[in-house]
Formats: sequence, structure tokens, C-alpha cells
Amino acid sequence: MNSVLARKRPFLKRILALSLALGMLALAGFTKAYQRSATLLSSPSAAPSSRFVTGEHLEYRVHYGFINAAEAVVDVSSKLHQINNRPCYRVDVRGRTTGAFDLVTRVRDSWQSYIDTSTILPHEFYMSQREGKFRKDQKVLFDHAGDKILSKDQDATKEHRAPNNIHDMISGYYYLRTIDFARMKEGEVVGVKAFYDNEFYDMRVKYLGRDVVKTKFGQINVFKIVPMMPTKTDFFEDSESIRIWISDDENRVPVKVEVDLSIGSIEMDLKRYKGLKSEPRWF
Repeated sequence: MNSVLARKRPFLKRILALSLALGMLALAGFTKAYQRSATLLSSPSAAPSSRFVTGEHLEYRVHYGFINAAEAVVDVSSKLHQINNRPCYRVDVRGRTTGAFDLVTRVRDSWQSYIDTSTILPHEFYMSQREGKFRKDQKVLFDHAGDKILSKDQDATKEHRAPNNIHDMISGYYYLRTIDFARMKEGEVVGVKAFYDNEFYDMRVKYLGRDVVKTKFGQINVFKIVPMMPTKTDFFEDSESIRIWISDDENRVPVKVEVDLSIGSIEMDLKRYKGLKSEPRWF
């Protein structure tokens, strides 16, 4: 077992680091695994309707075939925080490898974002990466009025000119949860502009319609979406290698993610939840 994982370590380490940013983070983190190219689509300027509340807690299990590979936890703080004189949600995302995977490709990553309760845009973002011997910490400050971003890490401080409605990897995910997929046509595409690790991303996500998935909580009515990608890369099988199922209710919770890789498939399932905005309509 360990010898097999060791041979695939360069792939697994990178993919798990991305997957642990959640399938959500597939919505943003996946872009780090391929050449940065997509069509720019602007986010709407109107304030979105929140699908989440303070105190929301989500836990996910990441598995590679029948093997548990990692786990991820997403927490919305139980209280609001004042950043730039604005009320903000504080969202913490933590990801870690488990079991045999932890022996050959240890990952302990975390991300934190302060997200405006009205616009769902970020004010501050923090990243801590612990992947094997690799270490990186970064702080990002968003000045939406001045259309600029200030990023600080152990090496340098950089200032970037930023487009309107720019997201970080976490706020971009929460913005996507505000979208009313029920009003979208099958095949319609929504775009999100994001900034992560000193780079800008133009992300596009395609809506594939309604579906039903079987989970540990029972059958769940869902919306199916896919991040749009290049036709084939060293990591992913095709342009729709990442598939995400989001609950078709008031919460819009991602309940399942599948990622087809050149080395096999990784799946992520909702393992535990509490503090949702409304009682789930799952059966």
C-alpha cells in the first residue's frame, strides 16, 4: 500500500491539497492545477441573498476508492466580526490527510476569510499551508473601494490592482451558494472572479440541472454543477472532471464532490453538519 502511494505522491499531494479546500475549493482551488485560462464573466453587482448563518458547521470525508484519504471542516464563526467598519462572517476551512495517506503525503492546510454580510465580498484572507516539508503563510487585504489588493507573506509584500467584485477562494464558494440555480437553464454558465496566492482567476461553472444523490442522511434533491476546465491536463481526465452536487433547499450545501484524475477518482461526501440556516428537506 505505502509503495503504491509513494509512487503517486507528487500527484496525490497536490490533488489532496486542492480537494481539502473543499469541493468548494474545487470551485476555486482547482484552477491552480492547470494553465490559467478562462473567459472573464463579471459577478452581478446586486447584493446576494445569504444561504448561510453564523454557527454553520460542515465536515467532509475525502476518499480515494475505498480508502479514507483526508477530511475537511468548514466553520462559520458563531458571531459576526467588524472589519473595515463592516459586519463580516469569519469562515475557517481546515483540511488534513488521514490514515495511510498521512504517512506519505502529510497535509495540514487552513484558510480563513472575513466576508461582508451584505455583499459576500472578502475583506481579509489568511492562508496556512503545511504540506510535507513545504511551509507557506499569507495574509491578503482587500480594498474594494480603491480597487486594490495587498498580499503579505514571509518573502514579500505585494500590491495588486483588482477588478470589481473580486473574491478569495472561500468567499467565491459562498457567493456561489447564493445563486438561485432553480432559475437557471440547464447548460447555463456563471462566472466568478477570484484572487488566490498572488494570482487572479476567471472561474466558470456550468449548471447541469437537478438530480438526486444517495447519502448517509438519505436521498437528497440536488443541483449538479461542474467547473469548466481545459479538455485534458496531466491531472484531470476531461473538461468536466469535477462534479459538485449542491442541496436543492434553502441551505445550498455541497453534499458530494467527484473528481476524475489521471491516477483514479477522489470523492468527497458530507459527513456531519449543524447550524444550517433552515432544517434540511432530506429524506
